[in-house]
Amino acid sequence: MEEYNKKFYEMTPAERLAQLAEQTSLDQSALDALSGADGLNLAQADHMIENVVGTYALPMGVAQHFLINGREVPVPMVIEEPSVVAAASFMARLARAGGGFTASATAPEMIGQMQVLDVPDLQQAKAALEAQREGLLAEANQIDPLLLKLGGGARDLQVRLIEKSPIGPFLVLHLIMDVRDAMGANAINTALERLAPQVERISGGRVLLRILSNLADRRLARAQCRIPEEALAFNNYTGAEVRDRIIEAWAFAAADPYRAATHNKGIMNGVDAVVIATGNDWRAVEAGAHAYAARSGRYTSLSTWSKGEDGSLLGSLEMPMAVGIVGGATRVHKGAAAAIQLMGVKTAAELAEVIVSVGLAQNLGALRALATEGIQRGHMALHARQVAIAAGAPEDMVAAVSEQMINEGKIHIQRALEIIESWRAK
Repeated sequence: MEEYNKKFYEMTPAERLAQLAEQTSLDQSALDALSGADGLNLAQADHMIENVVGTYALPMGVAQHFLINGREVPVPMVIEEPSVVAAASFMARLARAGGGFTASATAPEMIGQMQVLDVPDLQQAKAALEAQREGLLAEANQIDPLLLKLGGGARDLQVRLIEKSPIGPFLVLHLIMDVRDAMGANAINTALERLAPQVERISGGRVLLRILSNLADRRLARAQCRIPEEALAFNNYTGAEVRDRIIEAWAFAAADPYRAATHNKGIMNGVDAVVIATGNDWRAVEAGAHAYAARSGRYTSLSTWSKGEDGSLLGSLEMPMAVGIVGGATRVHKGAAAAIQLMGVKTAAELAEVIVSVGLAQNLGALRALATEGIQRGHMALHARQVAIAAGAPEDMVAAVSEQMINEGKIHIQRALEIIESWRAK
């Protein structure tokens, strides 16, 4: 088709959907779900949460050029912030010069916590619970026979002693479960509920909280990329200069928690956008990421950037990634199901690998912009369009109004209104 000679970002939404249909196995129903033509309806939403009065839409874009473990992956991203999808796509294209992204994920093991209070003898109770480890694991495995059949189930039981707290010492039991392709909250919480009476009997204490931990530090996703020095050069910047500036910018985040918070927020721009697109719990992923960034006792960067022996730029990102492709909104929400289908992921581990790769690409995009021409140059172009639209510019005037505001360096509603009125007067 003639329109496919255009770059993806130059196409209309309809043309982009048509290209995705040709390049992937998506059928019309999946395309309708992605476009919002057949997305979440009011009846479905009413079954998802309480007191439903409607649904709320956000833009869904598809990041291009991602090569992950040798596989082409179009990546759906749901986000309201300008520049994010464009930056991820551009950085993915840069990464291809070094072979794309190499990603991996550990076993999908989640941690469930049980708080045990009023224990007569903490050390004796700890030893008794540890002695009953196998029996407790066997009991936990009675919860979900299908999970066992798929290769998951309870893997370990650990007992911790909290010696100092505002209420004094108490025990914490950790139940480690392999939840396969689920996020795992329901499986974990159900197992903890079932074990609570036995834990009380064995320990002589009182079980209070029984809840999944969102610090999923046993369920990690990792991504790496290598950008050749020559691929980094642009405008008046040499590749070596861009590489060194990116490393210097990363060092700021590695050393300072104030900078690290914004640095990691940039990573989460990419991560959250894919997590939301696939109907996963982005608050859980956010909580786990930031807790993991502070695991040393000092909040720091989730990513690492360095210079390779050949002068290339080396990047890596490791973070908890508790996401699933079964259960929850991933099945109820047609758009989420279509997003998973679009990426061609077959397991939760593959989804985690895609997400962490997007996070690394987004981080590279932010560092490159900040360390060279500044973050606002690209961001302002899209921001100006939003301002023009907010000011009421007709569709055929949006580009011109935004361009004039950018040229003048005055990007605000009042100036947009003035430009629109002056053109109407003419």
